[in-house]
Amino acid sequence: MTYYIIVLGVAGSGKTTLTGSLQGWLEDYGFDVATVNLDPAAEYLPYKPDVDVRDYVDARKVMEAYRLGPNGTLIVSTDLIATRLDEIIDEINSLRSNYIIIDTPGQLEVFAFRESGPLILNAIIGDSKCVSLFLIDAYFSRSPSNLLSTLLLSTSIQLRLAKPQVNVLSKIDLLPSEEVDKLLDLVEDPDSFIQMLISDRGTRLLWDYSDLEAIVPRILSSSLVPVSAVSREGFENLYAMIQRVVAGGEDYYTEEPSPIL
Repeated sequence: MTYYIIVLGVAGSGKTTLTGSLQGWLEDYGFDVATVNLDPAAEYLPYKPDVDVRDYVDARKVMEAYRLGPNGTLIVSTDLIATRLDEIIDEINSLRSNYIIIDTPGQLEVFAFRESGPLILNAIIGDSKCVSLFLIDAYFSRSPSNLLSTLLLSTSIQLRLAKPQVNVLSKIDLLPSEEVDKLLDLVEDPDSFIQMLISDRGTRLLWDYSDLEAIVPRILSSSLVPVSAVSREGFENLYAMIQRVVAGGEDYYTEEPSPIL
């Protein structure tokens, strides 16, 4: 059985770094792991993808042929990827890996909110078990309004893609541990989060207390898993969350159970 891990997040949230680091961590424990790059405009990847859509669609040629800007190029390139799905799926299926990690485009909004993005993911995953990891940049999220806006985007993406989703606080190595703990405490305490949002001028212009009281507890209903793709801190907890979603907490193994949990 193959489990799919979809890595999502806004540009700069650390998707490609996490993809490569998580692949290495799983392989260290004896799993057969493959990676799929779905970003046709990626110029550099810190890992070598087993399946790369750039082999099927050249974003730079698309930009020149259609005289498009960066976002328009990604839209057209993603649509063109959808026309090569049979070949891409055949290549992915030939890998027969325990886990397949799917690295999505940096311009998440262009990918997730158009028809071709969900179509591509659904076609690749089929009836297999999967989990989405939505990355939330810890450094960016120091501001309560920034954290709220990212959590709202995460909720929107989950509604759009309709996949089990885990919120991941990425890049925790960029913050002192006490600041990370403060963020984690904040998402566990809706009342404190609301009070901090009310004191934020940008949020206060849009919503009053009753609005936030209705919204905040809903978007804080899922836990936030802190990780560093650089040090691999938090990967044990991330793995446990992945397994809880895709396998009910039981390790995937072929000969001997994994020693991780």
